[in-house]
Amino acid sequence: MPIQPIDVKYTAVATAEGGRDGRVATDDGRLDVVVNPPKELGGSGSGTNPEQLFAAGFSACFQSALGVVARRQKVDITGSRVTARVGIGGNGSGGFGLEVELAVSIPGTDEATAKQLAEAAHEVCPYSNATRGNIKVGLSVA
Repeated sequence: MPIQPIDVKYTAVATAEGGRDGRVATDDGRLDVVVNPPKELGGSGSGTNPEQLFAAGFSACFQSALGVVARRQKVDITGSRVTARVGIGGNGSGGFGLEVELAVSIPGTDEATAKQLAEAAHEVCPYSNATRGNIKVGLSVA
């Protein structure tokens, strides 16, 4: 699949020092966090980790995409939530891989509508588009 060009409107910049056991900060200073491997991967677990940051970004982005498609379809999604679970593990080739599970909750909306909105958001969300075909991304509605 060819890479589609985009009209870049904003570029985020972050710099890591010390990899998974250090710190990461954005150039504007709005994010400056200690990162440590989780205990499950042999680390201290005392800071955040890249998978948590990815889950936070994906869930926030997907929530926004859900809002975009809901507005287009004139559906009220007040009180909706998106939870992202990001798993990391060996990929069988000596490296590591990720998988994501997105759980979407839209109170006051029937399951069929919620599912349709979530699937439409999955086509709009930049994180979904970046990961499609690269990692397993599951989508569920509650």
